[in-house]
Amino acid sequence: MTVHKKFEEVTVQTESIYKGRIISLQLDTVTLPNGETATREIVRHPGAVAVIPLIGDKMIVVEQYRKPLEKSQVEIPAGKLDAGEEPLKAALRELEEETGYRSDNVRLVSSFYTSPGFADEIIHLYVAEDLVKGDANPDEDEFLECEAITLEQAQQYMREGRISDAKTIMAVYAWQLYKLTGQI
Repeated sequence: MTVHKKFEEVTVQTESIYKGRIISLQLDTVTLPNGETATREIVRHPGAVAVIPLIGDKMIVVEQYRKPLEKSQVEIPAGKLDAGEEPLKAALRELEEETGYRSDNVRLVSSFYTSPGFADEIIHLYVAEDLVKGDANPDEDEFLECEAITLEQAQQYMREGRISDAKTIMAVYAWQLYKLTGQI
């Protein structure tokens, strides 16, 4: 990946504000391209993976409660990277933990930043096909239901707000493109 530094902001000072189990927050003082200084609140995140699990004409999704939103959401399987973990390995782990499905036919669709204005979280999005059913084994603090939905159901869930997170919306559009062109 090429790094472009047009309009680079040079960090003068970093103050750690919070370090949690998943994220940390820091306050950076930066020098702007015009020589002035400014502060930036930055959320650091280890990165994550998400999987578009396709089986026949359906996609496997999970529904779970999202405390920041105070509502349940229908999403594709996803989770954070463990320290030093390769994204593909994490994608396979999350797919099996949350849905019980395994696959040897997994490929990267894209990697994207979720909110680059204040966070460095990157999500590596994979598509998985030729799924083999096994047993789900969610984390001890995860309560979810697994469902196989059609593209039309996914679009309806988006209209209803049941699917409203960026990674799952991106997955639905990627799936739609795949159905139309045979390529993701």
